[in-house]
Amino acid sequence: MITTFLKMPNSTILVAEQDGQLVGHLSVIGGSVNRKKHSAYLAVGVLRSYGNQGIGTSLFEEMENWAARISIKRVELTVMTHNETAISLYKKMGFKIEGKKICSLVVDGKLVDEYYMGKVF
Repeated sequence: MITTFLKMPNSTILVAEQDGQLVGHLSVIGGSVNRKKHSAYLAVGVLRSYGNQGIGTSLFEEMENWAARISIKRVELTVMTHNETAISLYKKMGFKIEGKKICSLVVDGKLVDEYYMGKVF
């Protein structure tokens, strides 16, 4: 699956390691139709115990360098509305809240809303 994913010219996976352990990742999933190839969806995660160490910031900076090289013009993501730490990082990196998905997820048996966030380069 990863090999197929990485063959897509507008998709990539970035990882962060510390002491040989995977501590963070950022996946970029590019659009597959012509009108969406300039745009990509992001999925990102950093282990909680490695938070506030600049790992997320570094992953986003590397993603932006990569996106500039291949002419990605827009990136977007979703985030649970109560995840203030992630929202703060995304805003710091220039993302803006563009909308809200009501009852988007079920987490621990409870309905959770998500924000749509995006950034245009």
